[in-house]
Amino acid sequence: MSAAKTGPVATEMLRRLNLALYPTVIELIDNSEQHRGHGGYNPAGESHFTLSIESSAFAGKNRVERQRMIYSALGDLMRERVHALSIRATAPGEG
Repeated sequence: MSAAKTGPVATEMLRRLNLALYPTVIELIDNSEQHRGHGGYNPAGESHFTLSIESSAFAGKNRVERQRMIYSALGDLMRERVHALSIRATAPGEG
């Protein structure tokens, strides 16, 4: 995903994930508009995301451990800005 095509929250999310997890594949999709009128919707956008990430850092880790690694990398963004994040986290070769 190109940072030029993302908003400031998504750009910061990608920056933090790249620095912490060195992903081989990463895709972050802003689904915020699909949640208009629902809980957590922010009129400014960038509140609901879908993340697909592959990293060797996930090898030998279970689903919960991987999600914790992602949440740790995103830090305050998850507490203060992002309402929902759907995650698909894999290690290389897991498909």
